[in-house]
Amino acid sequence: MSKSALRRRAKEARHWLFDACFPLWSERGLNESGLFVDALSLDHTPLAGDTVLVSTQARQTSVFAQAGRLGWKPDTARDLVEDGVRTLSGLARRDDGLIGRALLADASALSDQTPYLGDLAASLHALALSSEMLEDGSSVIASVRALLDSLDRRMKDRTNGGYAEMLPMMATRQQAPHMRLLEACLALQRADPEGDHLARASDLVTLFHEKFTAGPGGLLGEEFGPDWSAPEGDPARLVAPSHQFQWVWLLGAFASAQSESMAPIAGRLYSFATGTLDEEGRTLQQVSRDGGAQDSGRQTSAQTEALRAHLTMLEMTDDDAVAAAACTSFDILMDEHLTPEGGWIDAYDGDGHIISNSMPAATGHDVVRAFSELIRVMNA
Repeated sequence: MSKSALRRRAKEARHWLFDACFPLWSERGLNESGLFVDALSLDHTPLAGDTVLVSTQARQTSVFAQAGRLGWKPDTARDLVEDGVRTLSGLARRDDGLIGRALLADASALSDQTPYLGDLAASLHALALSSEMLEDGSSVIASVRALLDSLDRRMKDRTNGGYAEMLPMMATRQQAPHMRLLEACLALQRADPEGDHLARASDLVTLFHEKFTAGPGGLLGEEFGPDWSAPEGDPARLVAPSHQFQWVWLLGAFASAQSESMAPIAGRLYSFATGTLDEEGRTLQQVSRDGGAQDSGRQTSAQTEALRAHLTMLEMTDDDAVAAAACTSFDILMDEHLTPEGGWIDAYDGDGHIISNSMPAATGHDVVRAFSELIRVMNA
């Protein structure tokens, strides 16, 4: 019964994307120079500034690549994706081939040349999706391989594993950018099967098993010492349920790419994260390793990661209770976060008060990939 209810919700997701989200952000989500804006006001006015983030260009390019794949206005989607690819392959590149942090809003130059691993991962993911929908996909893959070469040459940590989170390298290591790089590698494997992207993905999964989950309870940590050693204080004590959920999806996707069974730790992370949901099924911002709520605030993106994890477990188990949990996550998104016009209320505090004063474009990336997954799994 819950699976038929989830299929109805998948159709509702498609309608919301096609009739609200994609139209709003294709019409209001660009500045006069054709770059994607970082946010809209709550009344849908573009929030102009002197700069825009490269990560926004990447994530919005991914959004419209997904839109094209789903069949929304192919010409419009293709034009937006082509513009995004040109930015990510040209204006956003440093002289050494890495991606910078921010662009001048007039599209004249990089305003911040600092390379962040999360931004590079978002760019690689966008280019992977773009290559699958554009006629000249081979040139996009060439851009991908050039960026990966620069990443390996300039940011790979050959002593401790993983990559520098930024340059100059920080003293604190972070798992989240590596998590995003793994998702990019999995997308690249589909787009460029001859590129040996599973080898890089496998290295990141090994890092996950050996370092990211080495703390108490085998849960996913967030910050570590420079050699991936255990942190002290709050970083050792606190975890993000949304990232436990995200790794469930990643481990499922990695297992599928390898034609293998999903690693057992995925079930442990899923059980822990679902055990920290509030009474209505919402994903909280931060909990302790014993499951106690530390920050009961909630964001749209955290609910999308819960939905993706439920979908992963549903594909693995065909359990009606998991389908019901996915329905709950979808309903929370639609009832509390997403607006009928295609925007979102991004964040609430622990008392349920709205604390968002804008609609970050990056949130749309998370919603679109979760709804795309829902549509795929339910064949809607």
